[in-house]
Amino acid sequence: MAKALITWGGWEGHEPEQVAGIFARMLDGEGMEVHLTDSLAPFDDGEALRGYALIVPVWTMSELSKEAARNVSEAVARGTGLAGCHGGMCDAFRSNVLWQFVTGANWVAHPGGDGVDYTVDIVSDDPLVAGIESFPVSSEQYYLHVDPANEVLATTRFPTVEWYHAANGPVDVPVAWKRVWGNGRVYYNALGHKASVIAQGPAHEMLRRGLVWAAEGKAAAGAGDVSRWAAEGNHY
Repeated sequence: MAKALITWGGWEGHEPEQVAGIFARMLDGEGMEVHLTDSLAPFDDGEALRGYALIVPVWTMSELSKEAARNVSEAVARGTGLAGCHGGMCDAFRSNVLWQFVTGANWVAHPGGDGVDYTVDIVSDDPLVAGIESFPVSSEQYYLHVDPANEVLATTRFPTVEWYHAANGPVDVPVAWKRVWGNGRVYYNALGHKASVIAQGPAHEMLRRGLVWAAEGKAAAGAGDVSRWAAEGNHY
């Protein structure tokens, strides 16, 4: 049975325990063995991390050591999936640039705060979003600085709320994407400011598919040989 690690904590405003519970039920429904913890200690054991098919971080505005980030990076590079949502993954460890590189983005703003009405536009025919139509959301609208290598699945149009950024004109900022890190799969969805936003509906289904897809990469990676990607030197 494939194993998943869900670790939650950080800023309580994002309801990390409730969001972690939603993820746990998703993965339990997919037949995975779920390990749920409110500690970052598992990130200190690089060898154990490589035994998981999936890592789901639910942390906001927290601190992560360089060694712990490296352990996650090496596990994902060898096939362990990484997937998550909202601030729990792309506003998790603001001072850790390796984490930002692995996940593919970092949050910078949510103009208007919570309760902004906007549209999530599906922009791909990938199986992760196939059959899901564009849909409205009332929540925080995440403005993210993103890696151009991400394979974008959904976007949202800015500006919805007028602020200094509006002087640049309209832009489409990614909401959901997939990417790879070595032999591993990474999935992110910017929705999930409150647990209710992802508890049901298209956002819930997008995340369910994304988590499963990321976890399935473990078997596809085989032995997880990273020699083709490895290079000496300081990379971050």
